This record gives sequence, C-alpha cells and structure tokens, in this order.
Amino acid sequence: MKASSPTFLSLFLLLLLLLSPLPSVVALLRAPPRLPSVSAEKLIRELNLFPNQPINIVGDSNRLHAAAPRIVERRFKFPNVIDPRGVSVEELGHHAGYYQIEHSHAARMFYFFFESRNSTEDPVVIWLTGGPGCSSEMALFYENGPFTIANNLSLVWNEYGWDKVSNILYVDQPIGTGFSYSSDRRDIRHDEKGVSDDLYDFLQAFFKEHPHLAKNDFYITGESYAGHYIPALAARVHQGNKAKEGIHVNLKVHDAGHMVPMDQPKASLEMLKRWMEGSLSKSTTDSGTLVSSI
Repeated sequence: MKASSPTFLSLFLLLLLLLSPLPSVVALLRAPPRLPSVSAEKLIRELNLFPNQPINIVGDSNRLHAAAPRIVERRFKFPNVIDPRGVSVEELGHHAGYYQIEHSHAARMFYFFFESRNSTEDPVVIWLTGGPGCSSEMALFYENGPFTIANNLSLVWNEYGWDKVSNILYVDQPIGTGFSYSSDRRDIRHDEKGVSDDLYDFLQAFFKEHPHLAKNDFYITGESYAGHYIPALAARVHQGNKAKEGIHVNLKVHDAGHMVPMDQPKASLEMLKRWMEGSLSKSTTDSGTLVSSI
C-alpha cells in the first residue's frame, strides 16, 4: 500500500492517537481544528514512520530492553466512535499492546484484542492476514473488525463484526510486519516453522494474561497467504498441547478451507458462526444455499 494513500494515512492516525503517549500527539490534539487528512499526514511525517528499512528492525537494543517493562498490554478507547444505538466502548473489553516473544532474540509482537460483544465464553479466534507482511489492521478496519472507518476518519460500529460471536485477536505477524518489531535481524522468519513458533509463544503470553479464556474453544482463521500460516500454527499448537509445553490451547478444527462470500458481511458473519458450531457444510442463509466445504 502506498504511504500517501488515504487508507494508509487514516489507519496510522487512528492507531497513533490511541496508543502513542508522545508529546507531539498531545500538541496535535490541542492544535486548532484542521482537516483530518492534513493532521494525519503531519503527524506521520513528524514521527518518521517511513524508515529506510522495509521491515521493522529497530536499532539501539539497550534502549529497547530498558523500556521493555512499559511495552505491555493496555485497555484503550477508540476516539470518535459514532453509534446511534447508544452502545458505549467502555462497556466492551478492548485491548492492544505488545508481547515479548519468549524464544526470540528481541522480538515484540503487536496485536489488538476485542472481547466478544455477546459473551466472554464465546470462542477465541485469531485472525492472520496474508502477504506475507500485511498488517492485520487492514482486516480490523476494512473487513470484519468491530468498527469501520468513515470518510471523516471517525469510527462507526460494524453491525457484522466478528466480535459479535467471538473473542477476536488481530496480530501483526510475522515479526517485522506492521507494528511488530525486533532489534535483532535474526528474528526475521523465512519459513512457516519460524512463524508458527513465534505465534505459539505469542498465544502462550496471551493466555497467561487472560487465563479465563484458555478454556474457550480456539480457532485460527485468516485470508490469502494465511492459508500457509494457519495449518502450520495448528500443527504447532497441537504439538505444544501433546508435549504439555505450556498452557493448553483448546484448539478446534472444523472442515477447514472455505470461501468467504465477497462483499457480503452478513453472510460472512453467519458463516463464521456456523463454522465454529461445526455445521458449516449444511449451512444456508435467507437467500438460499451460499457456502459449502471446499
């Protein structure tokens, strides 16, 4: 995606405003009103978010390690949420942050986590975007996340967000993708084994932070090149469970490999629900038979 595109700028504006404690953000918020696109571009350029390197390898490892205790999960509130039905963001559990990857040299993996709007007992779903190297924020804001981005850069609730039936994770992976980074080039992965090992370590850190979710059913899904990541991660989770390496992950696999209806969010949400119920092969919608196993 081009750095100058409206989509790219809008994503970075939203993420930086809710996560960054930098003085420049405070100054921006206090500044006189201006066009959102102008503010976004100014902020991004001031923070030098377009480094020369194509992947997120950050130097000065001593500084990173010194700051490591502050790189933790935090609850957050998205700004400018428009909801005519009166649903409040504070009523939901939204989280974002980094987990240090245990068996890496210096890697931190970034994620968003949204608790289910229905019940914390709903399955846990991890979403993996393809590429390789595409950030999961694309799916979050433009596909199946709780919100969509309006033309004025405000957020509106997604009536068919997958958090309506699941506790959903969006992860920037492999290391070097999106906001996930390392100070050591040895953490850049070149095969599915390395990627799945890092994701398994991420899941162990996540369920340690959220032990009440470890007993929930767990599903892996994604798009495009994630078709390579998903079976590799499923195999790694199964291996870890069998060897009792850490927290048991309640992995579920149902007739995997399905086509999601394009530009049909209602059908897509129904498909996810039936997939987790194990009844997708005989699912229909009010418009007739729509999806089937492939």
